[in-house]
Amino acid sequence: MAITSTQQFLELESIKEGIVILKNKSLRGIMMVSSVNFALKSDDEQTAIIYQFQNFLNSLDFSLQIFIQSRRLNMTGYLDKLKEIEQRQTNDLLRIQTAEYRKFIGEIISSGSIMNKSFYVVVPFQTVTVAGLASQPKGQSKTKTATGALQTNAEEQFNHAKTQLWQRMEFVALGLRRCGLKCVPLNSLELIEFFWGLHHPTESENGYYPQIPPELIQ
Repeated sequence: MAITSTQQFLELESIKEGIVILKNKSLRGIMMVSSVNFALKSDDEQTAIIYQFQNFLNSLDFSLQIFIQSRRLNMTGYLDKLKEIEQRQTNDLLRIQTAEYRKFIGEIISSGSIMNKSFYVVVPFQTVTVAGLASQPKGQSKTKTATGALQTNAEEQFNHAKTQLWQRMEFVALGLRRCGLKCVPLNSLELIEFFWGLHHPTESENGYYPQIPPELIQ
């Protein structure tokens, strides 16, 4: 019985130079976006943010995806650090205050999960399919020449599409900056950890990520 890999069901093909390449050869750039406490803004500030965001959406001539990721915040390390500080404290009053604070944080955690939200914007770009050769040349040298030409053509096409995608990402970042938000594009390593965390939520919530060999990061 043949064993089917989970990767065969994913649309993701590879990650190169901070860009996600799907199996249909389209590209995706992912940016992490900061948040803003909208409720604490004044009415005029809220109106201005809504107006700027409306203008940003109306200025787009391509689709994009807004992705919100919720994860339980792992406070174990923080509680252990507080306990260590408490044990090293020589002042009795400060030791008691540290113990009470650690107890207070523990009660908050036990009463419910503390969630951490991360915001991302996924920017797409559809590449143009490279047409293959009409016929396979005969002879090893010709085959190597044809293969090299295809590889060169594909690399040039990727670089062109990458430039177009970066321009879109810069346009999106500028529009969101006008709304008071900051954007940071994810590099290849961050993209690998991002997708790994999506499929391994329990491990990522505990702060575990696998060691990725440098040669696998393009």
